[in-house]
Amino acid sequence: QGPKRINSTETGNTSKIRLPRKLFQSMSSQKVHVVVTVLNVTQLAIFKQESRQTRHILDNTVVGITVGDTTITGLQDPVQLTFTHGQLPRRVVFFFASCSLLSSFAGQGGGWDTSGCVTELGDKGTICSCDHLTFFTLLLSPTLDRSTARALKVIANVGCGLAVTFSVFSTVFYVFLRCTYKKFKAKETIQINLALHMNLISSLFLLNLTFLFNNWVSSTSQPGLCKSLGGLIHYCLLCCFTWMALEGCHLYLLFVKVLGTYIRHYLLKLCIVGWGLPALVVTVTGSIGSYGEYNIQNMDHQPILSLCWIKSEHITVHYITNCGYFGLIFLFNTVIFGVVAWKNYHLQSTRAAKENRKSWKVGLVAVGLFCLLGATWALAFLTYGSASVPMLYLFAILNSLQGLFIFIWLVVLYYPKREEIAGSSSNTIRNDKNTTVSQD
Repeated sequence: QGPKRINSTETGNTSKIRLPRKLFQSMSSQKVHVVVTVLNVTQLAIFKQESRQTRHILDNTVVGITVGDTTITGLQDPVQLTFTHGQLPRRVVFFFASCSLLSSFAGQGGGWDTSGCVTELGDKGTICSCDHLTFFTLLLSPTLDRSTARALKVIANVGCGLAVTFSVFSTVFYVFLRCTYKKFKAKETIQINLALHMNLISSLFLLNLTFLFNNWVSSTSQPGLCKSLGGLIHYCLLCCFTWMALEGCHLYLLFVKVLGTYIRHYLLKLCIVGWGLPALVVTVTGSIGSYGEYNIQNMDHQPILSLCWIKSEHITVHYITNCGYFGLIFLFNTVIFGVVAWKNYHLQSTRAAKENRKSWKVGLVAVGLFCLLGATWALAFLTYGSASVPMLYLFAILNSLQGLFIFIWLVVLYYPKREEIAGSSSNTIRNDKNTTVSQD
């Protein structure tokens, strides 16, 4: 369509433009025309390069603003454009919207640039505040393309394999301690600590193992199996988060509230919470049909990655049961870390601290591991906008090494010293000699 005047009686989704008052004050002695040009760029060749770059102009709309014949830049009070739009595509999880302007310096023949503009993204409208006048649009840029998704998938698969392997090593090491570690049977605290760690390791083992099966099941055309696997992965993930919270509670009881902390059937109660609470959540979410095939799609509705997980139409379940739940746990563990660090600081000046320095060092190592586990999962909250791809790589790599980190930590913290092993061996030899003498 050619240029036309806006009919003020038209209704519907209307965008708005606000020009700063100072712009007109500087031109009070002139008579100038304010021209607003709205273009549908579907048929314009100058904008077709965006499709090759997998970037998309929202609603194919470009707005140009000119005031008089001069080039206006460096506005102290920026011009504001409100792009009214519907709900952004819900399945386009790894796209971000940015206010962009046409620039002759952004590539051969011109292109889009975001300098000088601030984006305030809303549910049904986005405000662009820019310090100069030109052609503007709302540009959707991908933060996850097909090649990146494949690379992340390879990293995740290799990492899950390593995590499963070292989880098995940790289990073998635990059995070794039960058989050879003299203090294991003598001290109930060590037994509880290791049992708590083994439950966390078991949940991580199940989570990584089920994720490896996800690659095979998601490629098959079996909705029932994919639904069951999606629920199982969700259950294992919630178990990991819950056992992290229980580690924090145990840490608080062990190093802060030292006196009067005996709880009858302590481990049994922890297991009921650690394995039972996630089962209750998964049962409720599964009853509303939340699990199935989850597709990450581009703007052309082409699948980039398919997983057996929470379905896209029930993505709110993911935000509540995963993001919200872990957010509370991470906040709780951060507070516990602060309290324990404060307690340690005040204990350093006491004589009791010198006597218990060894056990307190163990406590600090436990806190460090606990915060490390929480920090790696917390990186998922940073996978948004233009920085999401580096954070996704960092998240995948660090979480892939969890099994290795825990195994090294267990060996460093709990591996018996030589004198303990020697003492245990001498006791065994002495008992054998006594048995021989009594038999003679």
